[in-house]
Amino acid sequence: MSFLYVALGGAIGAMGRYAISLIPVKTDFPVLTLLTNIAGAVIIGFIAGIVSEKNDISANAVLFWKTGICGGFTTFSTFSLEAFTMFENKSFLSGGFYIILSIAGCIIGVWSGRKLSMLM
Repeated sequence: MSFLYVALGGAIGAMGRYAISLIPVKTDFPVLTLLTNIAGAVIIGFIAGIVSEKNDISANAVLFWKTGICGGFTTFSTFSLEAFTMFENKSFLSGGFYIILSIAGCIIGVWSGRKLSMLM
């Protein structure tokens, strides 16, 4: 049953992300992606905050919102929450390393994927 909550939330999140991408913006800077990622980070932070304060929220509701909606909307929100949690737990070195590795790794991953696609 948990998979259904994640799937439903993921579909809603993905539709939200797509809807935002349709907003006509005249700039080369990826402002809509940036805003989507920031909004996702705000949403997942809000959800994590509520869950930590209240014990009566069902695990399925958390899966629906965090893994489903935020995951479908942007995985950057999960990355942001994890980095924030590391800093909150005073793991500054690990948190900084995680941020650097994530950003550099993803950029290198995109580069690698582009190179691989040229082989096809």
